[in-house]
Amino acid sequence: MTTPAEAPWAKARSAAGRTIRTDRARKDRKVITEQIHGIWSRELKLDDFSDDDDFFELGGHSLIMTRIQQALSDELGVDVPMDELFRKATVSAISAHVASLQKVA
Repeated sequence: MTTPAEAPWAKARSAAGRTIRTDRARKDRKVITEQIHGIWSRELKLDDFSDDDDFFELGGHSLIMTRIQQALSDELGVDVPMDELFRKATVSAISAHVASLQKVA
């Protein structure tokens, strides 16, 4: 006899659930990345840069990073320690970090 977990439809439903969660996570990550890119653009006063460009190479410094840290808290509701912001000095890296914080919350 087949248990409910072994039934063919159970695997299909499980795979579909993972696909939906994965798609939602990608959309959430994209939204987070767009928001963080916007914050960086505003604070660095730059329009054209890649999500993989280094904060310091774009002209960033500690005072700007302090404003970015505050904006992340105000606009995204996440508190990212300053040392994390300095270690993860790209929009992509900070976005991944913020997304991981929101998964836990």
